[in-house]
Amino acid sequence: MALQDLTPQLRTRLNKAERAVGWFVFLAAALLLAGFAYFLQNAAERKGWFLVKARFYTYVNNAGGINVGDPVVLMGFPVGEVTRIAAMPPRTPHNVRIDFVINQVNPYGAAPYYSYVWNQGSAVKMDSMDFLGKRGLEVTRGSGTNGVGVYTTRLPRPLTLAEARALPDPGLWRLAQHVFGADSNLLLRAWTTTLDESNLTRLADLKIETIEAFHMTDNSKQIVGIWNEAGQRYVPYHHRNLDETNAYELQAAEAPAIGDQLQAIIAQVQQALPNVLALTNKLATVLDHAADATSNLNLTIAGTQPLVRNFTAISADLRGQGALGTWVLGSNSSFQLATALTNANTLMVGVDTNLNTLIEQVGLTLDNVASITSNLNVQVQANSNLLWGISKTVRDTDDFIQGLKHHWLLRSAFKKKQ
Repeated sequence: MALQDLTPQLRTRLNKAERAVGWFVFLAAALLLAGFAYFLQNAAERKGWFLVKARFYTYVNNAGGINVGDPVVLMGFPVGEVTRIAAMPPRTPHNVRIDFVINQVNPYGAAPYYSYVWNQGSAVKMDSMDFLGKRGLEVTRGSGTNGVGVYTTRLPRPLTLAEARALPDPGLWRLAQHVFGADSNLLLRAWTTTLDESNLTRLADLKIETIEAFHMTDNSKQIVGIWNEAGQRYVPYHHRNLDETNAYELQAAEAPAIGDQLQAIIAQVQQALPNVLALTNKLATVLDHAADATSNLNLTIAGTQPLVRNFTAISADLRGQGALGTWVLGSNSSFQLATALTNANTLMVGVDTNLNTLIEQVGLTLDNVASITSNLNVQVQANSNLLWGISKTVRDTDDFIQGLKHHWLLRSAFKKKQ
């Protein structure tokens, strides 16, 4: 049935249904497009499609346990991913090259992740992730007083010394290169040396006519410079250039895989196993000797039990006040000792009394002797010939005795024995 054959009421209802279906299809398509755009945005943020990436590479001996797309870690944060793993050609000093990128944006609001990578102190550590041989890449943070950041967002510009002297704000300009002396000593350092007159004079003394420098306020939103180790300066960085000279090399600190470490441990265990068995045999011998010593000690302890019982009985007898004296001197020792002390005390009192009397009598005797000697002294002083008479009496007595020795009757009494 044709549309014009319908009644006006049916045609009006059909037009409203067509408009409702059209609006429904339009809204469904809009929601589908919005969901697809949201998915693309999340995928782009998750994959880092629109982020400016700093490119790095390293050389390793073995790429086992590492795959393309594995995350790269810096200070515990996932900051990038592995982009390529390739074997090096024969007759080259390296085995495998691993390329990876580090994202520019730091979601925590700090400096970009690549700014933690310096030409000194930064390296790539290949650590084991599990016991199945999986390994991961970890970039260490750069440090050192002489180090510089590998990438920069300030474009280095060539300047002559005359142009550098004509700059209106030399304090805001920094060298983008290291300057060495004739003896290869570092004289002027990049990032820290300003273009003031004193530094420009030193550059002129070194016969340097052109320098690389950048302005501190000339900060781009993208990476524009990369550090060149051969020239010791920053060179322009090109995002679309995939040449290896447009990436920075980091030295790898490669740890052995878990399988190799386990194999080395097993080899050490196999070498040490005979010594362990010998030590086990010695330990068994020592335990046997200890068992024998323990049995002998049990017999000794059993033999000392009577001694212990006797000592217990003796110690029981020694308990209480005066028990040791009673045990040594007998039960009547306390009474005897008290009697002896009483007698000794009485004796000491008597001795003290008799001693005083004796001292008094000795004093009287000394007085009498003193009187006698004084009388004798008076007699001697009164009779001056008394001493002569005594001396003559002694001589005469000696002559008398000598005469008796020569008398025939008494001669035999004075003979000396042969």
